[in-house]
Amino acid sequence: MLITLNATQRIWAVPAILGQADALCALHAGLAEKLQPGDCLVYLGNYMGYGSKVVDTIDELLRFRKDLPGIQVTHLRGAQEEMWVKLLEIQWAMRPIETFQWMMAHGVEATLRAYGGEAKDAHSKFRAGVVVTTRWTTEVREKFQDHPGHYEFLHGLASAAPTSNGKLLFVSAGIDMTRPLEKQNDAFWWNAAGFEAMATPFESFGFVVRGFDAAHKGMRTTSHSINIDAGTSVDGPLQATCFDPDGNILEHLVA
Repeated sequence: MLITLNATQRIWAVPAILGQADALCALHAGLAEKLQPGDCLVYLGNYMGYGSKVVDTIDELLRFRKDLPGIQVTHLRGAQEEMWVKLLEIQWAMRPIETFQWMMAHGVEATLRAYGGEAKDAHSKFRAGVVVTTRWTTEVREKFQDHPGHYEFLHGLASAAPTSNGKLLFVSAGIDMTRPLEKQNDAFWWNAAGFEAMATPFESFGFVVRGFDAAHKGMRTTSHSINIDAGTSVDGPLQATCFDPDGNILEHLVA
């Protein structure tokens, strides 16, 4: 699902949060003083994973969205949210144990723990077969759904956000230069190599802007791409970057 940003004024973009609820609250406090009616606010995915306050992070995102009349707020899906969806249906994976281990090594353990799941029980459940595994995922899903608004938030995430003037495309982590915008599918959160290798514009966009860099190289701009993940690690810092409709960076707000 693509959501077009009505880019007539400014666009504020927030990169990967990764369960850093305290930093997000501080960032929101700063944004509350700077956002103006007509601005857009886009979060570039990876709200879950790694950090110790995943539940608090989603609660804060939901709270802040309600407090912003006159602001278009858009949330994109990142790899952490995609993995969480897949974990909740892991009974259908070809190799559930190997898939689970890979997910745990890439940040999902923090999300599972946050929603009351137990990683130590998983392998024995998976070995017992589909019926037992389904019972385990059902229990985890029910605990997840006990948090008001979290299930709806997860399943309402957009895949990417182009601006209405066609100048900017906001993505979570990657792009596939060989596919059209409407057929990117999971390239938006998995194809980081495609983003790194951009040597020409993607379609007619001036810049592709992403919010997560697994290599933690920091903020950087090329002729056709902008990476706004300033973190040197998954612990931050967390910041928002303000763009004008043409892609010029106007301001950074750091928390």
